[in-house]
Order: sequence, then structure tokens, then C-alpha cells
Amino acid sequence: MKIVTWNVNSLRLRLGLVEKLTDELAPDVLCLQETKCPDDLVPREDLERLGWTHVAHHGQKGYNGVAILSKRPLSNVRSHSWCDTPQCRHLIAEVDGMEVHSLYIPAGGDVPDPDKNPKFDQKLRFLDKITDWFAGTYGPRDPIVLAGDFNVAPLAADVWDHKKLLKVVTHTPAETTRLGFLQQTLNWTDTTRHFIPQDEPAFTWWSYRSPDWRKGNRGRRLDHIWVTPALKDRLVDHDIHVDGRNWEKPSDHVPVAVTLSG
Repeated sequence: MKIVTWNVNSLRLRLGLVEKLTDELAPDVLCLQETKCPDDLVPREDLERLGWTHVAHHGQKGYNGVAILSKRPLSNVRSHSWCDTPQCRHLIAEVDGMEVHSLYIPAGGDVPDPDKNPKFDQKLRFLDKITDWFAGTYGPRDPIVLAGDFNVAPLAADVWDHKKLLKVVTHTPAETTRLGFLQQTLNWTDTTRHFIPQDEPAFTWWSYRSPDWRKGNRGRRLDHIWVTPALKDRLVDHDIHVDGRNWEKPSDHVPVAVTLSG
């Protein structure tokens, strides 16, 4: 089974790129973030034409929104809201005996000070609450895939310049430490770093502000797929689809894929 996660940055605007992704990567399950689409406007007929016969969506008008698209039946679909906000950022569904989570952690704004920036405060509280929830709800033997735009680049090699970005939102110690606590809850495996050494640069996001993103390569690894120990031995392949950043009218994120055996 191949599972892909992608911050689509508007499902309806980039439906053609969803088709391109479907053709090029041939996933069985596709987790989307930032769909920017209320549930009643999801283009279900178009998605079904692409082979996505099972669609779970948790969205709102204009921003946020998460989805799980599957070629296999989905069951027990549910969503969560965090930090006392109605933002659509977390969707869960079961497929083939696994629980799949599509997660969109808040970006956090530009100022890395929770006292001065409510968005950054929300991001830190979101991470704290979801960490407590996973620790109290599941165990390492539960077969779970956690996929999405985490908006945190946790390792030095996950950003183009570790020292310069230590005071930049997505790579501050306040965020990376909290993401580390989340990873410890169920002894999650970060599938990218399972296949790519921790000191080797790996990026999934390049700013729209960069005129030549590939030449400058000022990227960050914000998009992740984690699995619990119950699924670790089934990991067989991984891909960061970097060419997706060069699609016509692309998202600033690229798809990340993992393949599980069995």
C-alpha cells in the first residue's frame, strides 16, 4: 500500500495537479491538507473519476481543511478540533486495518514569541494538546499512520541553514522540542529519516518568494509521514516527489510518499 501526503493549497484550484499526482505516484491513499474547501463543495465526482471512490473530508471555507482519499474502503471516519477552535485540521479514518490521520498543524505566524504572537501561541498549545491526546489514547502496538503538514522542520538537515533558521518559525527550539515529545508518545518512526540519513538534507517546501527555488534550494522539511512500531517492519519504500514543486501553478509543498508491504 502506498500512502501519500500533500499540502495541496486549495483542492479545487489544484484538482488538475491531484490528477497529475494520482497518475505519477499511483497512491492507494492520499492525505491532503489545506484543501480550503467546505465539505459541500468537494469535487467528489471529479475525484471519483480519478479513482478516488472513497473520500473523507473535513473542511471550511477559505482556509485549512484536511482530507483522506482512498481507493479502498474507509471506515470509522472522525475529526478532532484542538485549542478550542473550529479549525479543520485533523481527520481520521480506518483503511485495511490501519488508522490513518491527516494532520495540518498551524503555521504559527512570523514572530516566534507566544506572548507577542497569538498564532505562535496557538501552534505550541496545539502541539501540547495533541501530544497528550496521542499518549493517552493509543499504544505502540496500534497500527497508525500519521501524515500531514506538521509545519515543523525538526532536524538541522531539514532546513537549508540550521543556524539562520533557529529563530525562524518552523525551526525554533520551542517547536522542534515539542515535535520531539509528540514523536516519543508512541515511539513513532519518521519514515523520511528511516530511509534518508539524518544528516542528509531533505526538503518538502520551498517558498513562493524564491524566484529559482531549485537553484537556491532554500527548503524546509515540513511534511511528514510517521508510523507506529506496529507498522515499522512493513516499510519498503519512500519518496519525496521534488519535481512536484515544478508543476504548473504548484503548491509550495511537494508530495511525500511511503510504501508499506502486506
